[in-house]
Amino acid sequence: MNIPVKDKYRLQDKIDLILKVNYNSSFFAAIFGLVCFFFLDIKGIITYTFIGYAILNLLNTLLYQKHHKLTLTYNLTSILSMIGAIIITIYSGGIESPFIFVLAIIVFAGYVTTKVFGQLYLIINLAILTLLFLYDTGDFRISENTVPLESRNWFAYLSIVFAVYLLGGVFGKNLLRAHHRLYKSRNEIQERIEEKETLLKEVHHRVKNNLQTVSSLLSLQSRAIDDSKISSIIKSSQNRVVSMAMVHEMLYKRDDYLSKIELEPYVKELCDYLVRSVKGSNRNVKVNLDIADYKLSIDTVIPLGLIINETITNALKYGITEGNDGEVHISVEKLDENRYKMYLGDNGVGYSEEINPKTSNSLGLKLIYNLARQLRGSISRDYSKKGTHYCIEFEEVIEEFNSVDS
Repeated sequence: MNIPVKDKYRLQDKIDLILKVNYNSSFFAAIFGLVCFFFLDIKGIITYTFIGYAILNLLNTLLYQKHHKLTLTYNLTSILSMIGAIIITIYSGGIESPFIFVLAIIVFAGYVTTKVFGQLYLIINLAILTLLFLYDTGDFRISENTVPLESRNWFAYLSIVFAVYLLGGVFGKNLLRAHHRLYKSRNEIQERIEEKETLLKEVHHRVKNNLQTVSSLLSLQSRAIDDSKISSIIKSSQNRVVSMAMVHEMLYKRDDYLSKIELEPYVKELCDYLVRSVKGSNRNVKVNLDIADYKLSIDTVIPLGLIINETITNALKYGITEGNDGEVHISVEKLDENRYKMYLGDNGVGYSEEINPKTSNSLGLKLIYNLARQLRGSISRDYSKKGTHYCIEFEEVIEEFNSVDS
């Protein structure tokens, strides 16, 4: 499996940080041990621990180049650091030893690596501090402070310098560098997102304009034809184009640029347009909508809009006759995570049960059933009510919208 680019950068930052900490801590531990031996007259286990830690940690770091297991390298370093810090702390004053602050750096390194390791080493080191406190307050003694009295101030100073340098000069410096790199990358990503959002918005705008141009051409063509049947066919095609153009117009007007359409405003705008288009200004058709705040993908809304266009257009043309008050009802309810049920109905005259896509040459009727299948759904009619009533179960789809075979 390929590692995402951003994860590769994060992993590389951790690798660089851990390796630099290991090399620096090994180098300064060796220097610290030599200073203790030659200048502070600290002989025995403290000096040996510094030198031993420096050698073992350096070997551990070099072995990473062979096995490339960062977790193994980090945990071995942490274990070596804890053991070395505990030994030096016990032999340099116990709970009062200035070297005890190195235990805090181990915890800090854990949190820099992962939250899990940070919590693990926090618990371990808190337990170690408690044991050191109990050790110092108890009667049992492994050893007294082996740092000569005249060298204790220098040992305290060098211990604090060692801890501060690792914490600030190594961890702090590299974390700041990683933060700046992350901040720069974040700004670059944000700029690219804004460019893509602007481009996407422009695409929807151009698609909407192109569809509106097609709609205008169809409207002009229908007016130039004397044959009312052909003119009606062209007008129906125009309405289908408009139903798709409305989707892109709503996406263009959105501020968040998500490919999700608010269903209720879209259906309302589409129904109002169809009523005006078919019935004109002197209309007596009431549209009742019962749609919750659903947001569906463009791949779902476009075929859904075409279904609504066909059913409402047929109801307005053939079901709801002139002089009668018409009523159209559309409701949508959610069945589960991505499945919905839509009811479409009118109080018109309806049509015979014998008429179906197999027995009829109606393009609109075939579209309704084919689009329902494209939405991975099913469609049925309710014959118990006056007029024409459809019940469509469909699924939200997010994929390329293919053309519908008639």
